[in-house]
Formats: sequence, C-alpha cells, structure tokens
Amino acid sequence: MGDMTTEGQSANGNFDLTQFYQIFFEEAGENLDQMEQMLLQLDLEAADDEELNAIFRCAHSIKGGAATFGFADVAELTHQMESLLDKLRRHELQPTAAMVDVLLESSDALRLLLAQHQGKRVDAPATANLVGRISQLAQGGPSLPGAATSQATAPAAPAAPAAPAVVVSAPAQAGLRQLELHIGPLDQPNQADGIAELFRDIPGLGVIEPLPCDQSDKRVYRVQTSASDTDLLDLFTFHVSKEQIAIHDLAAATQVDSPSPPVSHAPSSDGASDFGFFDGAPGSPSDASQPAAAASEPVITPMANKTAPRPEARAPSTSSMESSTLRVSVSKVDQLINLVGELVITQAMLAQKSRELDSAANQPLLAGLADLDRNTRDLQEAVMSIRMIPMSVVFNRFPRMLRDLTAKLGKKVDLITHGESTELDKGLIEKITDPLTHLIRNSADHGIEMPEERRAKGKPEQGTITLSASHQGGSILIEVRDDGKGLSRAKLLSKAREKGMDAPDSLSDTEVWNLIMAPGFSTAETVTDVSGRGVGMDVVKKNILSLGGTVEIDSAEGYGMRVSVRLPLTLAIMDGMTVRVSDEVYILPLASVIESFQIRASDVSTVAQGARLVKVREEYMPVIELEQVFQVPRFEFNASSPIMVVVEAEGSRAALMVDELIGQQQVVIKNLESNYRKVPNVSGATILGDGKVALILDTSGLVRRTRH
Repeated sequence: MGDMTTEGQSANGNFDLTQFYQIFFEEAGENLDQMEQMLLQLDLEAADDEELNAIFRCAHSIKGGAATFGFADVAELTHQMESLLDKLRRHELQPTAAMVDVLLESSDALRLLLAQHQGKRVDAPATANLVGRISQLAQGGPSLPGAATSQATAPAAPAAPAAPAVVVSAPAQAGLRQLELHIGPLDQPNQADGIAELFRDIPGLGVIEPLPCDQSDKRVYRVQTSASDTDLLDLFTFHVSKEQIAIHDLAAATQVDSPSPPVSHAPSSDGASDFGFFDGAPGSPSDASQPAAAASEPVITPMANKTAPRPEARAPSTSSMESSTLRVSVSKVDQLINLVGELVITQAMLAQKSRELDSAANQPLLAGLADLDRNTRDLQEAVMSIRMIPMSVVFNRFPRMLRDLTAKLGKKVDLITHGESTELDKGLIEKITDPLTHLIRNSADHGIEMPEERRAKGKPEQGTITLSASHQGGSILIEVRDDGKGLSRAKLLSKAREKGMDAPDSLSDTEVWNLIMAPGFSTAETVTDVSGRGVGMDVVKKNILSLGGTVEIDSAEGYGMRVSVRLPLTLAIMDGMTVRVSDEVYILPLASVIESFQIRASDVSTVAQGARLVKVREEYMPVIELEQVFQVPRFEFNASSPIMVVVEAEGSRAALMVDELIGQQQVVIKNLESNYRKVPNVSGATILGDGKVALILDTSGLVRRTRH
C-alpha cells in the first residue's frame, strides 16, 4: 500500500500545474467581477438567499483554485471571506454596510495578489488588517477601527500596518506608506517634472523627495503617502505612461523573502470541495503540497463557476457565461481577422479583373465570383462579431468607482445605465474605458451639487448620472448625462479670457462648451485629488479622436450636462467611398459621406483670404480642394474637378472637390502611423484590388481645417 502511494506521489509530482495558471487567473478575475457586482446590488435590509449563495460560491471557487496552486495568501483571505459569507447565508448574521465595505476592500486586495502571482510589477497589499476585520465581523462584533466607516474616510487601524486603500484617504501623520518611485525611460528630460508638483498641490497626498540617479532618462523619488498604487498610477499617467512607472513598497520589500506559512482551513460547510478549480480535488489547502491526494487525471471545467449550486438555489440572476462558451486567445482571433482582411483584398482584386471579361463567354465564372463576394462579406461579418463585446464589460466597473468617489465627496449619486448589451469591438472597448471614467468622475465632481445645495434648488438630494449606449447607423453612440448644475457660459468665457484664449461673446453655445476640452482648461476653484488640474477633458477628446470618433457637449445651466461620444463599430474593416483626384485614389469613410453632386465653376464663390464656398440648397458650406491639400500634380487633360462630395464630422459639413466617384467597397484598415509616420488629414491606408495603396482620409481633420 505504501509503495502504491509513493508511485502516485511520484507520478503526480511530475505533473506541471503551471499550464493551468492562466485559466485560473482568468476565472478568478471573472469571479471577482461577479462578486463585486452582486455586493454593490445587495439589499442590506432584505438580502436574498440566492444572492448570498452566489457571492459565497464566487469566494469559494477562488479559494479552491488558489489552494490547488499553492497561492496561500489568496487562499487565506478568501477563506476568511468565505467564513463571513457562510454565516450570512445561514442567517447567523445580518449583513451590514461595514461587511460590504470590507468585502469590497478584500476584492481589491485579491486583484493585487493575483496580479503579483501573474508576475506583474505591483505591490501586494498587507492582508493582516483585512483578515482581522473580517474575523471580527464574522464573530458578530464590530469591525476593527476603520471598518465601520466608509472606505474613503476610514482612518488606519493603529494596531496593524495600514492596508493600502482603494481611494486616497486623508492620511494620519504616522503610518504613511514608504515607497520608492522609479520613472523612466523618459521621452523628454522634463517629462516627469509635474509629478512632484502633484504632491505640493493636493492636500494630504503626502510628501515626495527626489533621490540621486545616474541615468539621465530616469528619475527616482522617495514617497510617503497613504494613497494606493492604483491611485498613484492614475494620478501620474497625466505626465508619463503606466509602463514608465515602477512603485516599490520599502516596508514590504523586507518581507519578500520570508515564505508564507501553510494555511489550514476547516472543511466547507456546504459539503462541496474546497477546490472549485478541479473536479475531484482534495478539500484542504494544505493538501496542495501533497500531489498524491489530487485526482490522477485533472479535469478542467471550462467556465468560471465550478462549484455546483445548492439544490435549493437557482442560478444567480447576474449574467454568467454559458457552459458552451469556448475560451480562445485574442491573438488567434486577431490572426483570423487579418486573414479575412487579406481575403477581402484578394476578392476585390478578382472582382476588378472580372469586369474586363466577356460576360456572355464567362457566365459561370462570373456567377462563382458573385457567390464569392457574398460569402466573403458574410464571413467578414461573422469573424468581426467574434471581437464584439457588450458594453456591460465597461459599464459594470463604474458603480464601484462611483460609490467610492461619492463617499469621498460627500455627495449622493445614483448611476443609471442603458444599452449594456450594445456591442463594440474589443480594441475600442479597451481604449474607451479611460475616457468614460474621466467623464463620469467629472460629472460627479463638477456636475452634481452637494445635497444641501440641491435641496435649496428644489432638486432631490440624490443626483443622477445616466450612462447609455446605442447603435446609430454604422457607429455607436455613448452618452454621459447628469442632472447637476450644468455649464455656465459666462464663467467659461471669463476663464478662457484669463488664459489668453480667443473667446468673443459671438461664440455659439456649442463653441463655448467645447472650451472645456482645451488643454489646461479647468473651472475648478481648488485643486483636489479628484480634479482641478486642467487635465482630463482634453485627454478624453484626444483619445476619442484617435479612435476615429467625435465628442459633442450639450448643457443647460442649472439643469445638467450631456457628453455624446460617437465611435465606429470596429477598427479593422469599414465601408468606404473610393474617389479619384487626378491620378490619385482616396477612400472616404462611408459613414461620413452625406451626398455628392456635380457643379459648375460658377457655383463656387471665393471670399476673404482665398477661402471658397459652395451653395447647396440655400446653405453655404466650405470647399476643400483635395489636390491642394495633398499637393496632387495636375495635368492639362484632367484639369477640372466637377464633383462635390459632402462629408459631415463633429457636427459640421464641408464639400470635397473630386474628379470621379469610383464606387463603394469594403476596405481593410492598415495603420499608417506604425508602418510609416503620422500624416495630417489621413487616418490610415488600405490596399486596393489592383495592389495599389490608397489613403483613408480623416474627415474630422479636414472639416476642422475649414474652421481655421
């Protein structure tokens, strides 16, 4: 019997569990997202058994997987969370706001611990304080100092090292975190200079002291602060990118080499395995170091929720992924999209060549090419839909952020979302998150008034921020609305003149609202750690324009403000209008094209400074001569541009002079900046059916050109 055990241990000892790490990390992230969402929606007065069971299962699954792989720190914290949640679902304790606070803090700590185990350069939080607070709550007593108050204003517990908060707290003079900040390599020598100014401008953030550094493109600072690494990174990225920042916790560095003690847990009270990651895995984290106890053939279940639900509990109401879902690497999807893009180009080439054939003699071939055209378009749409992700992925992170932010600001705000199922390309989803975060923080800080101010105005104490997404034609419209104080035209004009900007009273309302997106523009009276430094709205506009989108602002003073962001559905393939100017071919995004018409030379009028206008149905609009913009050589035999194409961008229209409309076709967008360099008025390039490269015009840039 002993020999058999030895053989089993030996056989399993050679089994490499690291191949399953990535699956565990992804599933743990999904469980944390789901748990956080359910905690925010939890009704403390009448908590539903189904909701409490679902939250418990999330923590249980993470604990089981962590113990399987020997992540003792994750297993210990989730075990404590599980103990508290088990008493809640058994109705031995009544849920309180303090419990939700500490569970949300634990969720943030778990994200950092998991990131550290993935090899990312993050400072893992000290979890002793959290473990103590959870244990105190689980025993039915009040939490340790700091747990009963909101996360934003909680003082650090004096008996234990203060765990980094998710939001910047008002620090006590004792117990500040000691950090060493490494920044670089820098693109410009003075790129990081503004970071030291932040500590001087933001009350309570802490102190910063420069240290000597022998490399000219790097900076080193010693920092004392109560802010978390996440908040510091968000703050610093106005000056340098996150990739250029490394934060080292000096206090934690001395403990890195000491191994974590083994963690033992009581068996799960619901009789399920503690290891939700594998079917048939052992029931105690200490067994993670005993491979023989594991099943000889681990079976990986494909989705996040491994632990079987209790028979009396239905599936949780929150959106969980179907078991039939297949997890595929993003790189494989991108490769598939690139291949489909090449197929679209090849199909366009065959279609172009087929026009030269005799239709009567080559009828079967032409019919086959028509089928190929239809099938290629269907295939392209199917492949592009793989990359489409619902907006709920972005929307779900804002309730937590707003909860922490409003607690710090002392405001009451309700977040309402519409259109969470609206889908957007994965690449755009990742890049739109930061701009939307800025807009919501701006609405909460600048827009929504304090409760007493709202009462004085006859408004309800609780302000409302509405976040919506919807499809409009070939684009997606995302709106952020609030019922706050709105923008003041007089205040914006006054501030603009203080900064030396050209702001006459004749500006339209839209032009006045757009002033807030000028670099360095801020109407905040004081600088805080939330806003007021004049960065944010200009970053929002820059990021959205780089995605081929537009930003529009509407406001009514005293009633609120609306910011509308319009984006293309995808970054990879689009419908375009092909036009010719002399011997050059250009592509116009079809979504921007309004109409086209023929003109006579007498229809175009010249006004001051050589600007030209054309009259279209009693409306004058500026004329853009593409041959002058791109300096296209012109020969005598094609000396006229008899066609105007009207395009619309950023709420304005302009007429482009072209020689010929070649037709509409799908084009594969190639990034010109990464392959060549940034070209004004050009957003990308594509390969035509004859193998030539055509430039895709930036209609927003061309329309803005007419304003100047």
